[in-house]
Amino acid sequence: MPAAAPALDLADTERSVLERIAKSGTAAHRDVVRAQALLMAGEGVPSLTIATALAVSPTTIGAWRSRFAEVGWTKLGDIRVGRGRKPSISDAKIAAIVHDTLHTKPAGETHWSCRTMAERHGVSHDTVQKIWSGRGIKPHRVKKFKLSTDKRFEEKLIDVVGVYLNPPKRAVVLCVDEKSQIQALDRTQPSLPLKPGRAGTMTHDYKRHGTTTLFAALEVLTGRVIAECLPRHRNGEFLAFLRRIDREVPKGLGIHLILDNYGSHSHDNVKAWLAKHPRFHLHFTPTSSSWLNLVERFFAELTNKAVRRGVFRSVPQLIAVIDAFLAAWNDNPKPFVWTAKADDIIAKVRRARAARSTVSS
Repeated sequence: MPAAAPALDLADTERSVLERIAKSGTAAHRDVVRAQALLMAGEGVPSLTIATALAVSPTTIGAWRSRFAEVGWTKLGDIRVGRGRKPSISDAKIAAIVHDTLHTKPAGETHWSCRTMAERHGVSHDTVQKIWSGRGIKPHRVKKFKLSTDKRFEEKLIDVVGVYLNPPKRAVVLCVDEKSQIQALDRTQPSLPLKPGRAGTMTHDYKRHGTTTLFAALEVLTGRVIAECLPRHRNGEFLAFLRRIDREVPKGLGIHLILDNYGSHSHDNVKAWLAKHPRFHLHFTPTSSSWLNLVERFFAELTNKAVRRGVFRSVPQLIAVIDAFLAAWNDNPKPFVWTAKADDIIAKVRRARAARSTVSS
């Protein structure tokens, strides 16, 4: 009978790491078993006993001991040179797949899929997917963008971001906009409620019962929202909303409004009213830059949580739901905090313009 192998010499740090891996619930099973084996070997347990306890072969236990003694625990899981599965696809084939994905299109189609690319190069679609995943290539996805063509883009951007990051003293900063054409949509058939094992249901088609327009002013500091629904969004309705803001903001405080350049916001009637109310100061966002207005984040919350999945048989019912959401929001308002600096945004936009110019040329 061969002599039992001596106890494996484990430093305190090595033992600590192996104990953590041996108890892990997320590490690979092979790593957990190997760590348990080495800990038992460190206690002088014979290899045969370890193999029986962990349901592996004694040869494997011996290989793990030898490898540990050779390279320590830091490189224990590394695949040695010349070992492991050999690649079944050449580098040239991989380069060809990547090139075709980035610079060509299949006949009559807008982009490659795993299967069309696999058919072109005579490989499996799983191989194509692994190549794309390893290089962060996602032909099926497209991100939308819109670069502002406003000639005063940088000037307006700096002004708006400056108000966010350095709000004026003794003043309230409000992000103002209208969410127009909110539809009161009823479904053509009753929906089924959520239950275990089944999502709630809703028909894809609907009945229209009219629309409303929500005027909203988000207070940047507190997240509180001043809002009301009106039938339309002309300059008359906007003036009525300005009067409401004037009533609700305490006297003695300046009012800085961040808003877009929609026609009703700069109508002559609005200008005349603002001239008589000098505590109002308007900061216009650049064209095609609604992302600069934080009230759009509030509109997204309203849509996702109260409107999109709602069933409304009339406009008054829709308005009641919106009012209920506003009341709940203002009971516990949460401000949206602006952190991006104007210089960083301008640099990013300039890079995007340069990239677009390169592609178009």
